[in-house]
Amino acid sequence: MKRLRTEAAFNEYRESLIAGEEQRAICVRICTTGCRAHGALDVRDEMLSEIKRRSLGSRVEVRDTGCQGFCTKAPVMTIDPEGIFYQEVSADDVSEIVSQTLMKGELVERLVYRHNGDVLPRADAIPFYSNQTRNVLRNCGRVDPKNIGHYITRGGYAALVKALSGMSPEQVIDTVTESRLRGRGGAGFPTGRKWSFTRQAPGSPKYIICNADEGDPGAFMDRAVLEGDPHSVIEGMLIAAYAIGASSGYIYVRAEYPIAIEHLAIAISQADEMGLLGENILGTGFGFRISIKMGAGAFVCGEETALIASIEARRGMPRPRPPFPAQSGLEGKPTSINNVETYANVPQIVLHGGRAYSELGTEDSGGTKIFSLSGRIN
Repeated sequence: MKRLRTEAAFNEYRESLIAGEEQRAICVRICTTGCRAHGALDVRDEMLSEIKRRSLGSRVEVRDTGCQGFCTKAPVMTIDPEGIFYQEVSADDVSEIVSQTLMKGELVERLVYRHNGDVLPRADAIPFYSNQTRNVLRNCGRVDPKNIGHYITRGGYAALVKALSGMSPEQVIDTVTESRLRGRGGAGFPTGRKWSFTRQAPGSPKYIICNADEGDPGAFMDRAVLEGDPHSVIEGMLIAAYAIGASSGYIYVRAEYPIAIEHLAIAISQADEMGLLGENILGTGFGFRISIKMGAGAFVCGEETALIASIEARRGMPRPRPPFPAQSGLEGKPTSINNVETYANVPQIVLHGGRAYSELGTEDSGGTKIFSLSGRIN
């Protein structure tokens, strides 16, 4: 993996990735996170075998992805560039998909989604997808979360480059403040204000923490992001660290999310190997490191002071506030804590500007909100 030492090297590498991706005519995207409970890994393995047997590897890419959203139709598969969507796919269907769709451009009718009697072969025509505006989930179901190149190809780490090369920490905070981004963990505290408090607080070192302790029944928004697009969270944390002056941070994730932990560990390793984490990132002098802390499943550790206690190897119990973590958090030092979804919003805010982000949302809260649906619903 190439180590990127300057902004110019990053941009050159990104262009080479885009050129390489354009060489393959077809990309078969298979959800292999949540869908694996319904046999998606068998579908993936059979697809790889069939592609190899028919010598289609130079034309067809088989891509593992995170959740594509339509879990009730699992396992799901999307075939680009046409965006053909197949539902409830089994390994037994693969040979026909390859021979009919990949080689002839014809549909396998029994696998196509139907709505009110209409046949809807393209994902963008299915109401479940067409009625969504995907910002935080823009990469989920599209990139292989274990491949940093896919993230970079879709604009990943460009916001970090922009912040480090052309913005002061105060300008980053002002941009996030202008976006009206509020914490997506439930409390809804203005993110820019929290970062400003932490930057101004006396004391060193300062810390960044990502709260990925998602314990509410039926909630799997953070899990979907961590499993499907971990680099967006890492990039958001990097930008936050630059803004407040932190050099290290933690992602606190519950041990019941083994796929999320696996993908996070891979993403952190890849970013570090490429020079996007660690010391002197892109030759700017800024350095930041991330550690993963696995929680034992205590619901109370979703509360930020209990979470800090758990990271410090103490019993996870909330403490009275003030002082707030921005003044006295991890090891008694200024600490900024945001949840997964909050950090995943940050790269788009920095890249496109706070005002553009705030065009969506409400008067007091900019942007979109992801949510999960579970149980017996229509």
